[in-house]
Amino acid sequence: MKLVIAYIQPERLNAVKQALYRREIFKMSVTNALGCGEQKGYSETYRGAQIEVNLLKKVRLEVAVNEDFVEPTIEGIIEGARTGRIGDGKIFVIRLEECIRIRTGERGLKAIG
Repeated sequence: MKLVIAYIQPERLNAVKQALYRREIFKMSVTNALGCGEQKGYSETYRGAQIEVNLLKKVRLEVAVNEDFVEPTIEGIIEGARTGRIGDGKIFVIRLEECIRIRTGERGLKAIG
């Protein structure tokens, strides 16, 4: 079992979800996040004051999958999120020790679904 975590551009979320749906990956968690990397933010003037914005809006996508779905999940995220510009995002894959479905008490592979 693995947990795939991706940070992507907010406007690419719909494309990523569609790419995952085509690969029969439907269960995910999505959270708004702030972050910066090579983009380094930008400066703007607001009411005469110079403001430096160095934390940009991102979306954190988390998908817990069985081993057979790790590569399709990664491929789907890349397909939907890639624009070829700096700031497309990052994907992290973490080993999951345990998964428990609260409703039924199922554990492991059955709980992920």
